[in-house]
Amino acid sequence: MLTRRTTLAFLTAGTALGGGALLLSGGGADGLPDLGAAHAQGSVEIEDISIGDPDAPVKVVEYASFTCPHCAAFHNETFKAFREEYVETGKVHYTYREVFFDRYGLWASMVARCAGTDRYLGIADLIYSSQQSWARQDSPAAVADSLKRIGAQAGLSQETLDACLQDAEMAESLVAWYQGNADRDGIRSTPSFLINGDLHAGNMSLEQIGRLVDEASS
Repeated sequence: MLTRRTTLAFLTAGTALGGGALLLSGGGADGLPDLGAAHAQGSVEIEDISIGDPDAPVKVVEYASFTCPHCAAFHNETFKAFREEYVETGKVHYTYREVFFDRYGLWASMVARCAGTDRYLGIADLIYSSQQSWARQDSPAAVADSLKRIGAQAGLSQETLDACLQDAEMAESLVAWYQGNADRDGIRSTPSFLINGDLHAGNMSLEQIGRLVDEASS
């Protein structure tokens, strides 16, 4: 379970984060507590990260984790072209929702959200493109420093980043929000895509996701 006490432990200096591939129903192999919605409570209203025409004929919701290599592959290799061809042309309204396997992903999300929803995807691009380096640091402090450098690269001050990473209420709210979304939509792995309500799991090429979007719009 992720209680206020353990959330605070995640956020204090010297606390480690970890990685995973499937949603955990109990404690993980790395000893992290279960991120259960029944035990995670937060008072901050969490906004969806969405782009495109809200009236677009196809709604695509991506569920992804910043520590998931397959999610990084989609964002590094496919997302830009998908955004240009389908979102910016009015065919798709796209929403990105975080999944938290571990504290690394939670910290990365908090850094991305620190800049506000309008700049979130730009920071997400930086996080995914450098996942191989920041997510594999050999100490919690090194991970935190790497994520802060990404935030600074996006124009955030050290003071702002420190405050964001120490915001326990935001952390609790994000975890409760994620678990509610995952339970409702049946998310078991990442990346997963809801395309007009139909669930598709796994990394996809532009051709693959484009075919699903075209089918959903017909």
